[in-house]
Amino acid sequence: MVVQKYKDMLSGKSVIRQLSEFATARGQEIGYENVFDYSLGNPSVPVPQEFTDAMIRMLQEKNPMELHGYSPSLGITSVREEIAASLEKRFGIPYRKEHIFMTSAAAGALAHAFRLVTEPGDEILTFAPFFPEYHPYVDLTGAVLKVVPPNTETFQINFDALEEMLTEKVKAVLINTPNNPSGVVYSTATIKRLADLLREKSAQFGHDIYLISDEPYREIVFADVDAPCVSKFYDNTLMCYSFSKSLSLPGERIGYLAINPACPDAELMVNMSGQISRGIGHNCPPSIIQLAVAQVLELTADTSIYETNMNILYNELIKLGFTCVKPGGTFYIFPKALEEDSIAFCQKALKYDLILVPANTFGAPGFFRMAYCIATEKVERSLEALRTFVNTEYSNR
Repeated sequence: MVVQKYKDMLSGKSVIRQLSEFATARGQEIGYENVFDYSLGNPSVPVPQEFTDAMIRMLQEKNPMELHGYSPSLGITSVREEIAASLEKRFGIPYRKEHIFMTSAAAGALAHAFRLVTEPGDEILTFAPFFPEYHPYVDLTGAVLKVVPPNTETFQINFDALEEMLTEKVKAVLINTPNNPSGVVYSTATIKRLADLLREKSAQFGHDIYLISDEPYREIVFADVDAPCVSKFYDNTLMCYSFSKSLSLPGERIGYLAINPACPDAELMVNMSGQISRGIGHNCPPSIIQLAVAQVLELTADTSIYETNMNILYNELIKLGFTCVKPGGTFYIFPKALEEDSIAFCQKALKYDLILVPANTFGAPGFFRMAYCIATEKVERSLEALRTFVNTEYSNR
């Protein structure tokens, strides 16, 4: 007999994926260029040429076994050394290879981080709005994900609600900055206050509370935005990084878990991650992709298009009467819908070939997400559809 809990999950498929599939089907009817698809956070700018060149060069020159054979359980040693050196150079934290575990993108890093610091029944707190996949990521470990309600004025951390929920059962706090879906970047003041609170509560409860920092958008930060390195402020930080967004490599599934060297069990936890992999079928990301990203650690794709797109959309949304916190990074914007029911709002938008994602599953009913990782000319063309939608459906508001 099939396992019921996975069967039950079929009735709760990702709203984002469902809307993306709808957009694809609609595109087959009217041409995808005429569908203003803001559903899926799929990077739209090309991978850096240097990455492509590195791949070609390695395929031409290196031993095939080095490129296509199994890597060590913790990842290729030279790659871990390069990543540690890059992190130390950028953030002044003395990472070494012993603190780095190579993963299948940030999702793989999170899968290991949760299992490193929680037992079944332990609680992990995260903050709305949050990436909906956190629920299956955490729930299927046996830990319990609890969501701190949002501060909808700023989308910084709601500390009053956090302090109420931060009980002895909490073993980890999960943050995502820059944030999907809000685009907000947690400020230095926010991170300092969070770190102080976690130190206070760890001492009070007599056990460590770990800070799991989900950072796939770390490199997509806009001009003059305060974007601190989380690990600099709290010793027990587990950094979960992905190259998917910074290098436009989501299909290659490459990232790492970096455990703060100041964490007392950092090296042990990296070695434990290799054992966790045995139980979840992780078994190392591809060797050739590990070697290739190690050659472009100081580069990103040309992510400037995202700030351009954000400014176009933000300005238009404000003109049309939307309430919206201006994003500080990522490629998402998170306005408040023009009616209380954001699901109904997004359903109405479909009539205008605008694919918007209601934020109920993000823990912020009444809001919606737009993933503007699309061509700027398409963003500009979408504005007329957006104006028509608002003026037709909400002219009497």
